[in-house]
Amino acid sequence: MAVRERPARGVRLPGGHMTAKGRARGGAARHGRDRRAERVPGPPGRERVPDGGPAAAVIGGGIAGLAAATALAERGVRVTLYERGADLGGRLAGWPVRLADGSAATMSRGFHAFFPQYYNLRGLLRRIDPGLDVLRRLPDYPLHHRAGLRDSFARVPRTPPWSALGFAALSPTFTWRDLVRMRPGAALPLLDVRVPGVYERLDGISAQDFLSRIRFPEAARHLAFEVFSRSFFADPRELSAAELVLMFHIYFLGSSEGLLFDVPAEPFPQALWHPLGRYLTGHGVRLCTDTAVARVEPEDGGVRVVARDGERRFDAVVLAPDPGGLRQLVASSGKLGDAAWRARIGRLRTAPPFLVSRLWLERRVRTDRPGFLGTSGFGSLDNVSVLERWEGEAARWSARTGGSVLELHAYAVAPGADRDREQRRLVDQLHAVYPETRGVRIVDRRNEWRADCPLFPVGGFGDRPTVHTPDPRVVVAGDTVRTPFPVALMERAATTGFLAANALLRRWGVRGQTLWTVPGRGRSAALRWAARRGER
Repeated sequence: MAVRERPARGVRLPGGHMTAKGRARGGAARHGRDRRAERVPGPPGRERVPDGGPAAAVIGGGIAGLAAATALAERGVRVTLYERGADLGGRLAGWPVRLADGSAATMSRGFHAFFPQYYNLRGLLRRIDPGLDVLRRLPDYPLHHRAGLRDSFARVPRTPPWSALGFAALSPTFTWRDLVRMRPGAALPLLDVRVPGVYERLDGISAQDFLSRIRFPEAARHLAFEVFSRSFFADPRELSAAELVLMFHIYFLGSSEGLLFDVPAEPFPQALWHPLGRYLTGHGVRLCTDTAVARVEPEDGGVRVVARDGERRFDAVVLAPDPGGLRQLVASSGKLGDAAWRARIGRLRTAPPFLVSRLWLERRVRTDRPGFLGTSGFGSLDNVSVLERWEGEAARWSARTGGSVLELHAYAVAPGADRDREQRRLVDQLHAVYPETRGVRIVDRRNEWRADCPLFPVGGFGDRPTVHTPDPRVVVAGDTVRTPFPVALMERAATTGFLAANALLRRWGVRGQTLWTVPGRGRSAALRWAARRGER
């Protein structure tokens, strides 16, 4: 495992990296405000591969593939990136649409939160925006239950353990009576989260069963912990408790970055992926979008990639598609890996379908509606975004027409559900949350159904791939990949992309990418002691 270090503030680090008071060449700045964030040095070596050195294929143009391609290309590796879709970004891709009123707009697969704990993702984005000016901090993201209970994160302290205690003290859904009723012994795993220990202890039970075991209050469960499980597009009854507890560590007890997040100030393509694509081509990367890879064939001296636009031979390959794409690619590449590895990949599961509905309304919603609202108890509706509150494109349409642009999410929809009915129900649920939308004409609507996110089921940790495969020339990246660090979601994708690049750079004797993580254990020595005592 890589060594973790905690540098002093304002100190220049090896390899061109700097601490929080400075930014490095290549955009890889240090962490944010948390002085306990841990630095993970990349492998040592020379600065670049020699001219005419190794060539690598990166399969998948999402966050993981983009991170891997960036780290490799910056060090002189000749990179070809294959993306089966028409655009970069993976699950954060966007594409142009023409609305019924003639307006040009950008559609995407839905809202994503960029938390300050996402150090490596933010380091990737600093390549194109050193100050991260393209991101905008939302002042709050309230959580609203149908019974009228409402939680806010705006006033919750950022530093643990006051963050968790502050949330409990300020929450109308989490009373001190509820706290007394909880079972502290069963909750001890929350106090000292380590990877992979958290999986060894808790991967065998579901998130819902864990919450029941510790007697977490029902109302607060919906408004707090289920927000995390829904981030995985999963029902809490199917999600591994280890993933839920890891999220608690990342946001509540492991990091002092706080609970508020940023969002891009423009649609994903314009804000992020078009600039990063230009950055990559400037480093010699060959971008092959709308190009599916049929199979990968290891052979003497290299790896052959067979794609729609022909066959090419590379020195190494990064596999960074979504879980379904990875299963399919491995199944069609008979010589890739060994039998045990291929069987584990074949058992990877995909989360249930989810629906994103975007509505362009003739009239605006009330001015006090937040940019993002989490919901519970309204059926399948999980959250509502008012895009003109933070996205420039939507704000310009709203200013011109007097309307609102809303986005509705329904996670973990039953696979056999009637899609037309679910789309109608989602709008009906919006009317219950924001009654002023009843009777308002919908200028245009777009519905996106997808089912390509990883599922982290109970007992599934052992089947998840690591960055390394039985063939050292082939590595894997993505948010389904195991890491030794406390990361999740988009940050896991970025981190594993860099780790995959580092594995190849190590083989070639080239300096790797330095990474950052939230602390790899509980912050409080007293709480860690209590957790250890509870395990005896």
